Amino acid sequence: MGKIAFIFPGQGSQTVGMGQTLAEKNESVRSIFLKADNKLGFGLSNLIFEGPQEELTLTTNAQPALLTTSIAILNFFKQAGIEADYVAGHSLGEYTALVAAGALSFEDGVYAVRKRGECMEEAVPNREGTMAAVLGLERHELEKVTDEITQAGDPVQLANINCPGQIVISGSRHGVELASVKAKEAGAKRVLPLEVSGPFHSSLMKPASDKLSAVLDEVDIHEANIPVIANVSATAMTNPSDIKEKLIKQLYSPVQWEDSVKKMIELGVDTFIEIGPGKVLSGLVRKIDRNVKTYAISDEESFKTVYEALKEGVQ
Repeated sequence: MGKIAFIFPGQGSQTVGMGQTLAEKNESVRSIFLKADNKLGFGLSNLIFEGPQEELTLTTNAQPALLTTSIAILNFFKQAGIEADYVAGHSLGEYTALVAAGALSFEDGVYAVRKRGECMEEAVPNREGTMAAVLGLERHELEKVTDEITQAGDPVQLANINCPGQIVISGSRHGVELASVKAKEAGAKRVLPLEVSGPFHSSLMKPASDKLSAVLDEVDIHEANIPVIANVSATAMTNPSDIKEKLIKQLYSPVQWEDSVKKMIELGVDTFIEIGPGKVLSGLVRKIDRNVKTYAISDEESFKTVYEALKEGVQ
């Protein structure tokens, strides 16, 4: 068996009720939700389990909710005795990966992403920015489009380079609208506007970077026990100062997910286990390389399926 990577989902995977059944059955899972409530000073677990979805989806709530649920599910999965050789997460999920790698305590992680959400919400007021998914256009072709529009005065850039043929663009509302039209003219199959509260992973997020830096100064970042593949560079990071620098840069830089997955495969990973709600990342991994194995764990049933598939590799 080759190497194993644990991967953690980002914003957009949140659903009301995620992790609830596991929390009701398992003390170690339940304790994570209680720690989040205590650290943040409000009933995050009630919002996760009972909703409403509109409130859960707010950036300031979705980010700590997803980190909490993913770490709770990871706690449950740990009983399988399967260890990761590498970890990675998509955008917000990178913080979850850092908690999983021991670079951040859970309490510091959930606090940091709550504050990160606030920074992101405050950076661009009144929904002045937006995002859109562009399907079926090569990266370099789309970059030509966004560069041209940005240079003309309407900032827009590649934000999430997810897999071949699926790239999210982000920027000013007018910039994204112009890029959407020009992307279709350049050969994109579809362009889908996204329901988001801001232009995440674009240069318009730079005003939030100083605030995020101050937040990260409040938490203890340790040497990672497991290499974490960074969103901004698709390289492994373990050093605390490197981690902080890349987390700040991540706020206004593209998420290099396709390159991150390719890097892990290059490092010998042949099994990707998505831990948290949904199956978005495992789907992207399959589109990047169909030769690797992908699994997704979000509840007890999926845990059993994955454990049965992997138990021959458990020591």
